[in-house]
Amino acid sequence: MLKIKGLSKSYGSGKIKAVDNIEFEVKPGEIFGFLGPNGAGKTTTIKMIVGLLRPDQGEVYINGINNQTNPMDAKRQFSYVPDNHEVFEKLKGIEYLNFMGDVYGVEKDKRKEEIEKYLKLFEMEKAVNDPISSYSHGMKQKIVLIGSLLHDPMVFILDEPMVGLDPKSSYNLKELMKQRCAEGKSVFFSTHVLEVAEKLCDRIAIINKGKIIAQGTMEQLKGDAKDKESLEKIFLELTEL
Repeated sequence: MLKIKGLSKSYGSGKIKAVDNIEFEVKPGEIFGFLGPNGAGKTTTIKMIVGLLRPDQGEVYINGINNQTNPMDAKRQFSYVPDNHEVFEKLKGIEYLNFMGDVYGVEKDKRKEEIEKYLKLFEMEKAVNDPISSYSHGMKQKIVLIGSLLHDPMVFILDEPMVGLDPKSSYNLKELMKQRCAEGKSVFFSTHVLEVAEKLCDRIAIINKGKIIAQGTMEQLKGDAKDKESLEKIFLELTEL
């Protein structure tokens, strides 16, 4: 579903190596967690995956499509929810959702059905006709999540998706991620909430100083660590090296 090969990115005329020759693969039906300290290279990696940054070298394949040589077809394969909400705030929620439906070519009947389903799931029915500028942080997160799901993407890419969500919405999102993977789709997400990653992810990669320093299932990560008590202990041990 998502394959990263030899991906690198530098800043400052090559002096700062933000991402250094990383490789990993997210398989169909898998929730893949991407962890690392602040400044480790997580967001830079995600921006290269979704096409917002061009890598210095390496390749990104989304559902078998190279995102550099065939960017439009690659973009049709995924949805991306960033860690900030740069939403068109002058639009009403429903206007934003219809805009997203237009962008991805979702048919009107299917769009209506999907919008109603996700508005109910995230308890946004009453707010959808209000301007996005009036929304709280959590409501903006919900409207972006709903918009990202309308075209039923094969790969769901999320950067800190739980931030700002109330407990019920956070639970529903996690259940939705599991459901999508049960249908053979994939989820790739970054988070600082290690307890969530430990319980939710099929496999995990940890990046530090631009390099992947560990990846695998929880059992594999525990096997490589001295302190095997929890993902938090493993993470701290590996990133403090």
